[in-house]
Amino acid sequence: MSIYKEYLHEAVIAARTAGQYQKYRFASSLNIEMKGDKNLVTEVDKESERLIVEHLLSHFPDHDIVAEEGEYRQGGSSYRWVIDPVDGTTNYAHGYPWFCSSIGLELAGELVVGVIYNPVYDELFTATKGGGAYLNGSRLSVSTRAPLEHSLLGTGFPYDCATDPANNFANFIAFQKMARGIRRAGAAALDLAYVASGRLDGFWELKLKAWDVAAGVLMVREAGGTVTTFDGSSYDIFTDRIVASNGLIHNEMVAMLASVATSASVESKQTMATCSSQDNVNF
Repeated sequence: MSIYKEYLHEAVIAARTAGQYQKYRFASSLNIEMKGDKNLVTEVDKESERLIVEHLLSHFPDHDIVAEEGEYRQGGSSYRWVIDPVDGTTNYAHGYPWFCSSIGLELAGELVVGVIYNPVYDELFTATKGGGAYLNGSRLSVSTRAPLEHSLLGTGFPYDCATDPANNFANFIAFQKMARGIRRAGAAALDLAYVASGRLDGFWELKLKAWDVAAGVLMVREAGGTVTTFDGSSYDIFTDRIVASNGLIHNEMVAMLASVATSASVESKQTMATCSSQDNVNF
């Protein structure tokens, strides 16, 4: 029996409560606010977060909370909940049925509990440190598919992709040419849950926040997968570059990302040299 059973139990209740509300409000008229040019927030995000946070604090009042939409007391507890009330808000706001709640728990900086709930399909992904990962009670395992050319990958793009060169476009093109296929569904937490369940063989993305990945990272690890940064080094949830895979294609994915980064660096230097040469031309 997992020593984290109590925390998992309450996180599941919180996620299901928020999911029921999300499903009830789905495809209804929403008040949409903007947190940037393309980053949306709705009253469903805020109410879902309230439902989750209030439930968790009612059972664990001394625990710290980090969540997407609000600021909460940071009392220095060794326990910290990391919450995305609605991952896939843009999907939700457009009536596209692909979203979830994601709840992770850290103990002394180490992920120990993860819950991701997709209310549309009633799929509950759970994980505890050392206790494995599960989908609706059935044990999960990453896929055994390899090499990269036979693999199905997931990814996403940052909200500022139209203005920042760090936009994932070059990575996408490179992987699209090599892999069997890529899916861009719009909810990173579900992408990670799908790697854990073997539905995807790998996933990479940049500029994600801790609440996007906390629960999913634990699930991939507990399902036997590998999670690192783009360069293959150790990953924590406050790092903004993530690669998750079944492990078998991980080195290929990291190598591909390194190759793209090298090509971009060479191209940038060539462009700068060309511009400098043009600036020095005497007429």
